[in-house]
Amino acid sequence: MRGPVGQKLAIWLAFGSSAAVMVLELVSLRLVAPYIGLTLETNTAVIGVALAAIATGAALGGRFADTVPPQRTLGPLILLGGALVMLVLPVVRWTGESLRGGANDLVFLVLAVTLFAPAALLSAVTPMVTKLRLDTLTQTGTVVGRLSAYATVGGIVGTVLTGFVFVATIPISTIVLALGATLVVAGAALTFLLRGVRSAVKPVALAVIGATLTLVAPRPCEVETAYHCARVVADPNREGGRTLYLDQLRHSYVDLDDPTYLEFEYIKSFAAAINGTWAERQPLDVLHIGGGGMTMSRYLTATRPGSKHQLYEIDAAVVELDKRELGVRTGPELAVTVQDGRLGVRDETTDSRDLVLMDAFSGLSVPWHLTTREVISDVRRVLRPDGLYLMNVIDHGDAKFLKAEIKTAQAVFPYVAVIARKDELSGRSGGNFVVAAADRPIDSAAIERRLGPSLDVLDRPDGFVGDAPVLTDDYAPVDQLLTPYSG
Repeated sequence: MRGPVGQKLAIWLAFGSSAAVMVLELVSLRLVAPYIGLTLETNTAVIGVALAAIATGAALGGRFADTVPPQRTLGPLILLGGALVMLVLPVVRWTGESLRGGANDLVFLVLAVTLFAPAALLSAVTPMVTKLRLDTLTQTGTVVGRLSAYATVGGIVGTVLTGFVFVATIPISTIVLALGATLVVAGAALTFLLRGVRSAVKPVALAVIGATLTLVAPRPCEVETAYHCARVVADPNREGGRTLYLDQLRHSYVDLDDPTYLEFEYIKSFAAAINGTWAERQPLDVLHIGGGGMTMSRYLTATRPGSKHQLYEIDAAVVELDKRELGVRTGPELAVTVQDGRLGVRDETTDSRDLVLMDAFSGLSVPWHLTTREVISDVRRVLRPDGLYLMNVIDHGDAKFLKAEIKTAQAVFPYVAVIARKDELSGRSGGNFVVAAADRPIDSAAIERRLGPSLDVLDRPDGFVGDAPVLTDDYAPVDQLLTPYSG
């Protein structure tokens, strides 16, 4: 018998449970980013865990539906799944905060376990509902096909809403609580409908515990943006000093009282390359790809009055944080556009900029589409004949990605140099490297005079690069080339 689960309810259960799994999967990517970064490998691993949970839940759900009447287990299954969803955030955040700066594998393992359990339970819903809706063998194909289709549509809707709406407008903790609460309420109602109220007591109690832990769990950021977990931290040793953190990384440092103060070595390398190329106080037309704390636009405005800046930053919430806490003021001298940097470069007029600064990151990695020969060719189009392209790259060890990026710049520009610490260039350590490229010879001697004693300019990097590949839109394995920092 079909029992109390009618066709419309069955469709909503299949649709909703699949949507919930996809929401949980995408939110899990945001949860883990502040602690282990967000790379292609991280995305792949989380998606793999979710798919394994879906496969396990579908298989076990179908098996148990044949051995235990689904009307006894369906409601508690959804209710327990909701309760476990509410435990994901506090467990991951407490683990991540206690292990901040190390043990990334353990943090991911904890996420994998806490994601797998509720995702598997929710994935078991569709085969159980299918069992309840089967009446005769002549209807098997119709019932299975219909519910499978609605489950797929639910997954699509959950993915689209999370990516385009939820993460962009609602804090992660609120999404998790709302998702868990919705599942708990739906599971409790279904349990009451099919079995009576007593079967819902224990899972509801677990959900209450999870909700409480979520509310008191550590918050690793000041602002949850569509792309980052962002916060600004005051420097206890410098009154006006502020550090912008995106996820677990220091992305920018500014001094609110002194825009000429530069903290990070790569920013000092930017300044040395610029000041070694143009006369003092000469105004420049500058294109910035990636905003962060907008340190260089502040510096150049102060040291080269009359300079004009166009800055492309993909994360609108970071721009608002800069305005609120870092004193950024937009206007005729600083135009800020919330847009992907690749699209921004494409929209720029030919021969319109003296300087292009590429300082865009997703975790430790430059987004792959900002590393290729095609985008660098577009940068060259935008630069005037005596212009300069500077790119910030992070790599360690064998520096395979750095070498590939240098080789890619060499495929476009006739003159390429690298600025870094001497120990980094020798391969003994890693960190930030500045790649400089131009259509005219780069004055490495003038740049070196403005660098600190630990920094050096490699103006003939052919031997360093070796047989590294040229990155293209068709082939740019940036995350795989990167050598991770091992501490």
